[in-house]
Amino acid sequence: MNQLVDGEWRTDTYEATDEDGSFQRGETTFRNWIAGSDMPDHVDAEPDERFQPEAGRYHLYVSYACPWAHRVLLARSLLGLEDAIGVSVVDPYRGEGGWQFSPEKDGCTPDHLHDSDYLRELYVAADPNATCRVTVPVLWDTEEETIVNNESREILRMLSTAFTELGNGVSLLPDAGDDATVAAVDQVITDIYEPINNGVYRAGFATSQEAYDEAVADLFGALDRYEDRLSDQRYLVGDSLTEADICMFTTLVRFDQVYHTHFMCNRKFIHQYDALWPYLRDLYQTDGVAETVEMDHIKEHYYTTHPDVTPTRIIARGPDLDFAAPHDRDRLDGEAPTPDAAD
Repeated sequence: MNQLVDGEWRTDTYEATDEDGSFQRGETTFRNWIAGSDMPDHVDAEPDERFQPEAGRYHLYVSYACPWAHRVLLARSLLGLEDAIGVSVVDPYRGEGGWQFSPEKDGCTPDHLHDSDYLRELYVAADPNATCRVTVPVLWDTEEETIVNNESREILRMLSTAFTELGNGVSLLPDAGDDATVAAVDQVITDIYEPINNGVYRAGFATSQEAYDEAVADLFGALDRYEDRLSDQRYLVGDSLTEADICMFTTLVRFDQVYHTHFMCNRKFIHQYDALWPYLRDLYQTDGVAETVEMDHIKEHYYTTHPDVTPTRIIARGPDLDFAAPHDRDRLDGEAPTPDAAD
């Protein structure tokens, strides 16, 4: 796979699987925190006073196709931060040059800040000697002219906590002053990451039967556990939509259209689950969510960008799903997020 090495683009360096055929996700590189962020217990860092939460100062680089970038797009939308934080959208197809800006393509934009051709140019601008993968999302600071962070979970927490004065009053960490509630959200995010969020990739990119079988067993075991949890509660933690639901949503919304077929996660469709499928529709129908879902970008990316998995680059057309169908989840305790009336 491709990455930067000492600031130079290489196409022959990064190995995605280990000797046992198991997929290994690389670590992200830029891990600064905006001042005023509430730091999760698992993060060994402190907010940097250089990065103040100011409207118009920060810019997100995203792909609609990427579930990790989708997390921060969802948070930006739900929190009403569209005017405070700008966005540039890359081409869903990622070729040998990495993520590219193709403004002529439907749903894509130019690099609004630098007019770059490739996202890797921003990584080199931030660190001329960068040795790393070039991933989305990227949170860019226009004042310091650098990347603040490119780890989706951490950007999500920054948007949830550092920018509250710039948003619409919605909270993705209800009872944020309650350490137990925040810890429960963090625990769910951690719990679903390896078997579900990353599990679909572990299955799809496995190069041995044993690695694939283990990934699929972990994935559907976890889905079954959360099917049970969501059978009698509306959201994953408490009675409110939280960061945990965002992290679950971006995998579930891609599952039947992509992961079931492309990544061979085909024991069951999400639309065959009695609780997970209505839960997914409930989230999709929440104000601010549907407009962040670009299924054409999602399907183009996965089916055309991974030639080792789908070498013909033929895009699967099904299944046809009605995300707008009634879900009946509002019979359970919990309310969808509601912006302040003034907004």
